[in-house]
Parts: sequence; structure tokens; C-alpha cells
Amino acid sequence: MKKLLVAFAAAAAFSAHAETLTVAATPVPHAEILEFVKPALAKEGVDLKVKVFTDYIQPNVQVAEKRLDANFFQHQPYLDEFNKAKGTHLVSVAGVHLEPLGAYSSKYKTLAELPGGGNVVIPNDATNGGRALLLLAKAGVIELKDSNNILSTTKDITGNPKDLKFRELEAATIPRVLTQVDLALINTNYALEAKLDPSKDALVIEGNDSPYVNILVARPDDKDSEAMKKLVAALHTPEVKAFILEKYKGAVLPAF
Repeated sequence: MKKLLVAFAAAAAFSAHAETLTVAATPVPHAEILEFVKPALAKEGVDLKVKVFTDYIQPNVQVAEKRLDANFFQHQPYLDEFNKAKGTHLVSVAGVHLEPLGAYSSKYKTLAELPGGGNVVIPNDATNGGRALLLLAKAGVIELKDSNNILSTTKDITGNPKDLKFRELEAATIPRVLTQVDLALINTNYALEAKLDPSKDALVIEGNDSPYVNILVARPDDKDSEAMKKLVAALHTPEVKAFILEKYKGAVLPAF
């Protein structure tokens, strides 16, 4: 009975003094990484609540509207483009990990096997669509007007020897059409959700030099709060680095 009362008292004390931090995240690996640091944050007096989203729009919208404190799902080029398009002023708080984007096929083992006139799907958001085209250009599948322009579109394709047909879809839906197309460019978080192994299944994948580090994002007025600082510290521990390396086997790489 005494132990029970002590436990109750401890819980009451925690709830009275804990600061709640609500963070939006896509399921894999973002939400999984946040769930991993929850216990450490609880010891620091932060009650981390993870709200899972499967799209790339609402997490930013809801942080900007102060319905959420932060989000964890995107890289800097995507955030820059979102702020520009939506008139928001969200900022990066810290870089956490890298998810190499890859090209996948359920029909072919190499890019050389792609047929003439083959169907290719890429993400329909500006930065990830451009990123997909840059990857294909680097692999020699197509040629682009500017092989360094992250915002390249299919209109910027200057060479297409196989006369590939490009279609743009929302990033989250691309794994669902993998069996219906010849090649699909898939973000690693969605590839993992679809039970693909990027290190084995991708025909080509971004290298460790990719600039697309996934970041924790918040409003300017909230980025330096004590709770946010504690979250950043928790995400940048050796334990988190080991968790990422062990759980994702190289499909996700620590960026700290």
C-alpha cells in the first residue's frame, strides 16, 4: 500500500510539473524515433506526445496554426518550398537523420532493363520530385537542364533515351502502385512502411552525401523553448544513433 501511495505521489508530481510537447511525425522512422526518446524526456520533465500523420501538408499547417508544437518528417529544401508557397515562417530546430531516396521496381533488377516507353512515378511535391529526377540523372537514365537544381521538373528533362513516361503522385501513395509501373521513386520512410529494404531492393539510391537531412521543425517563437532544447538533446544521444543504425540497417542514417 505504501509503495502504491509513493507511485501515485510520483505520478502526480510528474503531471503537475511536466511540460507537454506535441510533435507531428510520419510513422516510419520519425514516430518510432520519437517514441524511443519518450522515456528519457519524461525523466527531464517533458511529456512528449507524438501525433502521427501520413501526409506532408498537415504537419506544417498545424504547427504554423499553433495546434502542434513541432513536427518531424521533412528536409530543409521541402520546408523552404513550403514556407515560400504557403507564406509560413517555420524554421529548422535540428537535423536528426537522413533517409536516402531510392528507385524501385517490382519488374526489373537493374535500370538498364527498363523498357522503352516505360512508366515512371515520382513524388508530386516540388523538392522530392526534383530530387527524384536528380537521382535518375546521376544514374544516367535521363539528362537535365541543370543537374544541381533541386526544383527540376519533367519539363527540364533534356535527354530521355528510353522515352520514359513520367507521372507524379503524392509521395505516400507511390508504394501502392509499385506493381503497376516500371519504376517508382520512393522516399525511404514510405519504402520502409511498405516493407521494402532500401539497402537491398532499391535499383539506385542516394549516397551518404545527400543534403536532405530530416529536421525537427517549429515556429520561430517556440524553437528555443526549454522543452524543445530537451527534445533536441534527447534526439542527439549515442543511444539514438545506435537505435537508428540497429533498427534500420543503413536504410536510415544518423545525421549528428
